[in-house]
Amino acid sequence: MTMRPIRIIGDPVLRTPTDPVTSFDASLRALVADLMDTLLGAPGRAGVAAPQIGVSARVFVYDAGGQRGHVVNPELELSEELQLDGDEGCLSVPGLWFPTPRAMHAVCRGYDQHGEPIEVSGSGFLARALQHETGHLNGQLYVDTLKGDTRRAALRAIRAGLPARSA
Repeated sequence: MTMRPIRIIGDPVLRTPTDPVTSFDASLRALVADLMDTLLGAPGRAGVAAPQIGVSARVFVYDAGGQRGHVVNPELELSEELQLDGDEGCLSVPGLWFPTPRAMHAVCRGYDQHGEPIEVSGSGFLARALQHETGHLNGQLYVDTLKGDTRRAALRAIRAGLPARSA
């Protein structure tokens, strides 16, 4: 089992859009295995994306809504209906949870680790997880989706929790 260290907010890899996967080879399969090991070693979490372990690749794993798997080069189709309640957290923003509006339903199309087309669709928690992990691949964190007082509270909490930078 290879659990990889999680990159924390402030690390530039989390704010950089990832590169599309072009080789469906043994190194991709090893990355998917490491991502899944990392996810399963962090109980209570719904997914881990490659940039969270320092890899710029469009791939994530998930374990949410009774489904477990991975998606390479995902594309999302979202419903207009929203789920307005539901706190969201992130391994890369440890210890913080905020109510995060998301689409109620999501369809995620991409590829498996062997290059075969796959489609994952879900509602509620699974839809939330698919959106959250795809956001990581675009250089976004869930706090970027927050608005108003919730966003201000999140940013204050993040600043309060970050170590001071040396000059």
